[in-house]
Amino acid sequence: MCSDLPVLPMDSTHRHRPTPEVIGSCHAGVAGTDPRCDGPMIRRYRFGSITVTTLCDGHFALAAHDILRGGHAPLDAMLGQARLGNVVPSHVNAFLIDDGEHRALIDVGAGDLQDDTLGHVRARLEAAGHGVDDIDTILLTHLHPDHIGGLTRHGEAVFPRATVHVAGDEARFWMGESARDDVDASVVATFAHARTILRPYMDDGRYRTFEPDATWYGYLGAEALAGHTPGHTGYRLRVDTGDIIFCGDLFHVAGVQLADPSVTVRYDSHPAQAHAVREAFLARTCARGDLVAAAHAPFPGIGSVGRDARGYAWIPLSD
Repeated sequence: MCSDLPVLPMDSTHRHRPTPEVIGSCHAGVAGTDPRCDGPMIRRYRFGSITVTTLCDGHFALAAHDILRGGHAPLDAMLGQARLGNVVPSHVNAFLIDDGEHRALIDVGAGDLQDDTLGHVRARLEAAGHGVDDIDTILLTHLHPDHIGGLTRHGEAVFPRATVHVAGDEARFWMGESARDDVDASVVATFAHARTILRPYMDDGRYRTFEPDATWYGYLGAEALAGHTPGHTGYRLRVDTGDIIFCGDLFHVAGVQLADPSVTVRYDSHPAQAHAVREAFLARTCARGDLVAAAHAPFPGIGSVGRDARGYAWIPLSD
């Protein structure tokens, strides 16, 4: 059992873990199908009246010794315990929430901002039976390129009807210039990318910032998870049987960072805060029995948090 939990900003009452009905899996039929995904690129789950679809944008190779920092044991030992090598294939997942009337995307993948192993969210969405004009709401966990690049192509908005929502602290940080010297060199380009990618939506009046208590549709609420970036935000989906938390980049290598939450990544804006937020999140999520949808968990990116001899552990949602 988990104990010594922090006070939650939202209802902290334990709820049973949601049990979905798996209603479809399929290959997206995109040229260059991701070889790192052993199975389908799209997976749908139904939670009562709400359908959640995981859309695999692709993968990138994460070099653990270049990216991971800290920890209570040597990194090679932690990787070995997690049965991982130095190069970890990291999936990039986006999530579609569909209540039959509204369709919201949580993150949109890398578009053409990164490797050609990424950038497939639009194709996955279409293979799942939705056009880009079906999306009315886009909720961004943060403004790193692998989460926002799919918003535009050749300077034009990809989603013609959607309003894009970004946490106020996140927008203020990346849309300015004063903090350029405070971030790792690997993410400095985010300052330019954020302005360029969001501009078409701003020009069309389809861009909004929000504060931590924001809600959408009565069942979806923002949950501040700052540390990875200044306004890094999760989204809590309340369904009849429990909660699902879309946690963005709370962790990048589940097998290491759940076993030892003190392991950070080089592009965390505030590593100590990222560690503290991850530790608290894992404790309360484990205790509550929430499902977790993570941007960089192995596809389909939905599971739960349990305990084992090493610490916390990622438990994939079974089909």
